[in-house]
Amino acid sequence: MKFSFSGRYHGYNGKKFQKDLISGLIVGIVAIPLGMAFAIASGVKPEYGLYTTFVAGILISFLGGSKFQIGGPTGAFIPILFAIVMQYGYANLLIAGFMAGVILLFMGIFKLGGVINFIPRPVTIGFTTGIAVTIFTGQIANFLGLHNLQNHQDFLSNMKELILHLSKINMYSVLTAVICLVLIIVTPMLFSKIPGSLVGLLISTVVASIFYPDKIATIGSIYGPIPKSLPNLHLPSLSIEHIQSLIKPAFAIAILGGIESLLSAVVADGMSRSRHNSNRELIGQGIANMITPLFGGIPATGAIARTATNIKSGAESPFSGIIHGIVVLLVLLLFAPYASNIPLASMAPILIVVAWNMSERKEFAHVLKSKTAESFVLLITFLLTVFTDLITAVEVGLILSAIIFLKHMSSLLVITKIFPDFPKKNDQITVPAVNEEYNCPQISIYSVEGALFFGVANKFEKSIMEEINKQSKILILEMGRVPYLDITGESNLSNVVNQYRKHGGIVIISELQDQPRHMLKKTRLDEFIGYEHFFEKTGEAFNYALTKFSFPKSI
Repeated sequence: MKFSFSGRYHGYNGKKFQKDLISGLIVGIVAIPLGMAFAIASGVKPEYGLYTTFVAGILISFLGGSKFQIGGPTGAFIPILFAIVMQYGYANLLIAGFMAGVILLFMGIFKLGGVINFIPRPVTIGFTTGIAVTIFTGQIANFLGLHNLQNHQDFLSNMKELILHLSKINMYSVLTAVICLVLIIVTPMLFSKIPGSLVGLLISTVVASIFYPDKIATIGSIYGPIPKSLPNLHLPSLSIEHIQSLIKPAFAIAILGGIESLLSAVVADGMSRSRHNSNRELIGQGIANMITPLFGGIPATGAIARTATNIKSGAESPFSGIIHGIVVLLVLLLFAPYASNIPLASMAPILIVVAWNMSERKEFAHVLKSKTAESFVLLITFLLTVFTDLITAVEVGLILSAIIFLKHMSSLLVITKIFPDFPKKNDQITVPAVNEEYNCPQISIYSVEGALFFGVANKFEKSIMEEINKQSKILILEMGRVPYLDITGESNLSNVVNQYRKHGGIVIISELQDQPRHMLKKTRLDEFIGYEHFFEKTGEAFNYALTKFSFPKSI
């Protein structure tokens, strides 16, 4: 993988740096409350979210494959990270994050960036909406000021826990959360350049600190003061036991991180008319996720909303993302003690709005209204994401999508027995269907249309093999509309050829496309059939077949 920076900074000058500086400042300010909120929702201390924001943010911008990508902790990771912290603990979360980085790195090195694009849209909409529901419901307790709730790994148990504590609602928390939520919604309407989440967070914190101090839970009262210093560097204690126990969550982090980062890069391409390098993006994401845990940071990926803000703010190069990370670092070093006074009720609306924005509710409703098999895949993926876990949801969603695809493709295979009108020249011939009055028992011609792969190859073989019982001596397969042939299809075709030969017959193939021809060459089936039995035109194949009989062409 070649890393060339000349294209990313071609024609870079002081004016462009000024634009990067402004956009970096804006995105950095936006990222601060989000970093803390995502960390808290993931079950770890808020400063770990800030560490992730500046370490991963700088590395992803510097090493990634998108010119405008902003990396950091995201809402999509919350359910996965929270489940890992609950089951394995924070220390093992860091190890899983490091392992996920290694997986992403190798995915990029082996050029698997395009593979993620093959995940069906109903699956991504389903699990994204499911994640949004999980985030939203997970913030109800902080919004209402409910504390000392026992955390569970499953959705229903958490909802039951919430209902049992509804009588303990703290109205000061509700008031604080409502103030923050209103400001988040209203601020962009009045001042489009000012981040609503920051305004809501600051004003609601000031109101709570002045009018009802000590009445609601804050970051400091729950998690302790945020240190205004850089975290210590420590290497993860990897062992065979760790790898075996954490490989599944590591893969979950890697796959989701890869999907999110590439989706964000695609959004950035559309907004900026640029083009990202998917494999390089995965390499950058991998390195960032390998280094971030060394500083105590949680897994990171491309953040769609912050990337969009970066572009809208006038970013010109990856420097804006690097500056955004430096801004977060400076704020941490200078203002960390003040962040301890932020109420948890002020953090909840930020995540609720994040959940609302990522829910893809319009796309969800659109797919459901189609009432197709994909609607079923969407619904199952969504429900499994909410009620089980993301890995199960994606696995089942992909399996269901594959089954639907195979069923659809199998229905597209059309095998028609034909008998040609004689052509004036050796070119394409008309092919009326066979009937009782219009047939040649010695020569069977079949038009095959559709991909010939493992899902339909048996159907193909069964249809053709019936001709052996009809004493047909020559089989012509017109395969001009077969775009793809896999090894199973090749095997079934080989069976047909073998059976025809056993009965003294000949198989002739016409109009074969490049991919099937290459497959037959690799397996040497073309040699077995005989090179003289391949023709560019079906008319040529038919005329050749006639030479094998003593009757005249006027039959």
